[in-house]
Amino acid sequence: MIDVTFANFETEVIAASMTTPVLVDFWAPWCGPCKVIGPLLEKVEADYAGRFKLVKIDSDQEQQLAEAFGIRSIPTCILVVNGQPVDGFQGALPEGKIKEFLDKHVPAGDALEAEPTEAEQALALAEAGDTDAALAKLADALALDPANDDARCDYVRLLVQAGYLEEAEAALQPTLRYIPLQLRFEALGQWIGALNFAATAAGGTGDVAEFDAKIAANKRDFDARYAKGRILMALGDWTAAMDELLEIVMRDKKWNDEAPRKAIVAIMELLTPPKPKAAADAGNKSAGGIELSGKSVTEQDPQALLVATYRRRLSMMLN
Repeated sequence: MIDVTFANFETEVIAASMTTPVLVDFWAPWCGPCKVIGPLLEKVEADYAGRFKLVKIDSDQEQQLAEAFGIRSIPTCILVVNGQPVDGFQGALPEGKIKEFLDKHVPAGDALEAEPTEAEQALALAEAGDTDAALAKLADALALDPANDDARCDYVRLLVQAGYLEEAEAALQPTLRYIPLQLRFEALGQWIGALNFAATAAGGTGDVAEFDAKIAANKRDFDARYAKGRILMALGDWTAAMDELLEIVMRDKKWNDEAPRKAIVAIMELLTPPKPKAAADAGNKSAGGIELSGKSVTEQDPQALLVATYRRRLSMMLN
């Protein structure tokens, strides 16, 4: 068990959860039920022998962390996996119920040494900077199982990031027959379209000055705003792209068959952190948080917070 503060939260919770699930116990010295569940959690941590890590956060002393997780009562326990909160419970549960909760998410003892899949190996190679090897791994995974949508999504995204747009379009093609089209593949298609557009617009330089001049002359020049938004999207200037596209939505929600709205939704999907595998059966829980007694617990990742902010802004403009 480790006491966590704002100063060591990133290391002891976010970074640690990338390899081992972290159970965060929000407590306070004056809380009676906290004194009951605390020793039980420590006993369970010992019983599970490294299959999860227990940390404690004093909600009185670390109010910023408690507020970020939406803590409304204590004790509250949140399980963090791959940098994201995936589940939680409130109150002093008995030992059996705590173990029942953990067993839904924590790997079994014999699963800790499980061989990673081709796709998981590929992502590890990509993170290590070996893009070509990662692409080869993902291509092999798709050759073995063309219906593996997770591997296909990773493959297309990595192709786009590496600048192989034609190959990315070809790899994306089989998903276009899906009804309805999966949002993640629609988002990748929008990204590829923006990159292709940017390669021809403004001489392929990414210079948006000519569009800025048109917008300054006419704030309702939606063609110019949309073009600028797509170029910014291609440049990876996601916030500026969404701001520009929101200007169109604010003035005309239905313009061009809602193309600006669709582009914003695509950007938010591209920016949304993927769900950890432990949360694959989490129902309607979002990648950016979990439902806990009707309250949404938003994780700390700044990118997830950015997505949540723009999702609210878009919703306000559409309603």
